[in-house]
Amino acid sequence: MQWQERARSCLGALLGIAFTGGSMYLLLGPRTDIPLLVAPMGASAVLLFAVPASPLAQPWSIIGGNLVSATIGVTCANVIADPTLAAAMAVALAICGMFALRCVHPPSGAVALTAVLGGPAIHALGYRFVLEPIFIQSAALLAAAIAYHAATGHRYPHSARAARGTAASAAGADSRAGFTRADLEAVLKRRSEMLDIDPDDLESLLRETQLQAFSRSFNELTCEDIMSRQVVSVSASTRAVAAWALLKRNKVKALPVIDEERTLVGIVTRADLVDKRIFGQFAPFIAYFDGWLRGDALRAPNVGNVMTTDVCTVKANAPITDLVPMFANYGHHHIPVLDFTGHVVGMITQVDLISGLYRQTVAKAQHAA
Repeated sequence: MQWQERARSCLGALLGIAFTGGSMYLLLGPRTDIPLLVAPMGASAVLLFAVPASPLAQPWSIIGGNLVSATIGVTCANVIADPTLAAAMAVALAICGMFALRCVHPPSGAVALTAVLGGPAIHALGYRFVLEPIFIQSAALLAAAIAYHAATGHRYPHSARAARGTAASAAGADSRAGFTRADLEAVLKRRSEMLDIDPDDLESLLRETQLQAFSRSFNELTCEDIMSRQVVSVSASTRAVAAWALLKRNKVKALPVIDEERTLVGIVTRADLVDKRIFGQFAPFIAYFDGWLRGDALRAPNVGNVMTTDVCTVKANAPITDLVPMFANYGHHHIPVLDFTGHVVGMITQVDLISGLYRQTVAKAQHAA
């Protein structure tokens, strides 16, 4: 962990605990029967600000874990006379409750212990201890963590890196990437202990490790080495009929759309033209003559009406490993290559990538021989 991240975590804990204590003071006033801060909040702050990606530091973990543990702790203190036995039972039952409710939060064990061994002031609160101070302080600390992480540009609550919308396309790439999600889940089920990492994060980490190893093996190749330099392009004002003709004449499936300065503004594919029902088997003739018969041939659809503006691109000097997730996970088939000024200098297809990898593999084998 870099020192900047360590400092950010320390500052967050400082502000979070201060906000929690200040909130208690503003809500309840300077009352002596309810502590403005309980010790377990310090442990919760370590998780929320130092390791916010941990499953143990998520909102349901702190709220659910602290509430169920406080309730169990108060119950054990009321039912079991011996404080040592009550404390042991409170912690054990709190763990059971957190497992059952899927809200494991280690500081919650201290919450259960505090309910039993907190002294006369805590015992006098009874089940009020669950609401005030535990719930109020937990909610205040959680709110502080959410606001602080958002203000400092970090994700909290933590969510899986992979977008849910790409799950279907990623599933097809999983089997080609060496392991599948089912493989990972099977291995996790065989382990007898709980891992303090979200399965989605673990999967993402393993896939990044695969890409890093792949990059180490093919680090000499860049996108410029494998791209097609003869780029056939169109402008947004190009007639869709003309774009269709270019696609067929050059036997390509996509055309980059550029402006007067050769800056990329979109991409148009055969699928764009067909899906929008501009073209079909006889559509170039139908579109033209239909417009001619209606007297609006000049208003025939152009590329700007059908192109995709959200284009996935890659820099010419980028390693070819950057292309793997673009092709494998997101379903792209044609990726424009840009120079440092943002101008289109090439196109890369899946065939280009495979060809480049093959040439590199052959070269390595010949060098080794």
